[in-house]
Amino acid sequence: MVKMEIKGLLMDPVSNMPVVILRDTTEKGLFLPIWVGVFEANAIALEMEKVATPRPMTHDLLKNLVTELDARVDRVVINDLRENTFFARIHLTRAGANVSVDSRPSDAIALALRSDAEIFVEEEVLEKSRSLRSEGSEQDPDRLRKWLEEASPEDLGKYRM
Repeated sequence: MVKMEIKGLLMDPVSNMPVVILRDTTEKGLFLPIWVGVFEANAIALEMEKVATPRPMTHDLLKNLVTELDARVDRVVINDLRENTFFARIHLTRAGANVSVDSRPSDAIALALRSDAEIFVEEEVLEKSRSLRSEGSEQDPDRLRKWLEEASPEDLGKYRM
């Protein structure tokens, strides 16, 4: 597994869809773009920007449930890529028992941010993502990589809610 962090949340200028950019925490320069839905992007952006809402949003509710059940989110792992769809698992600990729950990556990331949990990506997923780039796809990560290289630091994280 490769430990990742959120590099940015932005709008893909071609598809006009939000993209979460994960980057490895080492100097390898690995990154993984994950296209997400608008609502999920908003949930991630709210937490990245530390915006307080008057009532708990869905991912705040999830975090509150985990806390009230005396559990802890240990980490989230993006563990598969099938038919252009990413899959994730949320790993929790409760009363000494480990529990792993299936999740969409966007929900797992939103919960990880709220729970101060680490984000990992399986190396196999990074490999599959690279092979998708070589085959080409509608949401071409190479095009996004070029755009990211040309984007100023101020452009990253500029997803508007």
